[in-house]
Amino acid sequence: MTNLNIDTDQVRSTLTTFIRDQVTRAGFNRTVLGLSGGLDSALACYLAAEALGADNVLAIRMPYRTSSSDSLAHAQLVIDDLGVQTLTIPITDMVDPLINQFPEMSAKRKGNVMARQRMIILFDQSEVFKGLVCGTGNKTEILLGYSTLYGDSACAFNALGDLYKTQVRQLAAAMGVPEALIAKPPSADLWVGQTDEGELGFTYHEVDRLLYLLVDRGFKPDECAAEGFSEKFIHSVIERVRKNQFKRVLPPIARLGDRTEGHDFFLH
Repeated sequence: MTNLNIDTDQVRSTLTTFIRDQVTRAGFNRTVLGLSGGLDSALACYLAAEALGADNVLAIRMPYRTSSSDSLAHAQLVIDDLGVQTLTIPITDMVDPLINQFPEMSAKRKGNVMARQRMIILFDQSEVFKGLVCGTGNKTEILLGYSTLYGDSACAFNALGDLYKTQVRQLAAAMGVPEALIAKPPSADLWVGQTDEGELGFTYHEVDRLLYLLVDRGFKPDECAAEGFSEKFIHSVIERVRKNQFKRVLPPIARLGDRTEGHDFFLH
């Protein structure tokens, strides 16, 4: 049996404490995040505002010319509700010169270019605002590699990274995130009509249940099959998790000396 239910009060307290600790230990009291109009970034914004105070949160909208108008409107709901500081920085004129040099560029490549441009903006504005960049990726995306390396996965800390998408929805509802964001189909909004589940080929509800068994419960494939999952689905998810391991670790450093970064960590 799978149990993805969380104690939202406890998780809320743990994550707001985590944000406060990560920011203050680094010598800051502010954070910057990208507010896409989706659920994950909205929840991150609510947690950050509760942890640090709304004045210490800068939420940046970074639309492309094909971005849905709903994305901007839904992000505005969050901004209005929380009273966080905000900027809107369109990225079309920044990314199109590169995209236009490669007429054959696939939608995936274009999406990666956009994600990395947004990363540049966030880290640039973090210098101006004097705040750490807050990540917004959830555990499902991280395990599946459904993110852009050095794009939307780039951050100084991530409060949502141990929450499956199913659990993000639970916590978002408990924290009062607008229902419009909770109910709408998840989308990276990389092209017109794009949805996460359409691109992945399965629903978050399905894959969260399987990932919970594989990762949190340590089930073997045959034990997952006994829970009703098809062998094809099980093995496709395992393979996807395995092949995206490189996105979840820092770049390995070849060891030559007695003390090498990545092998030996802190000086005493």
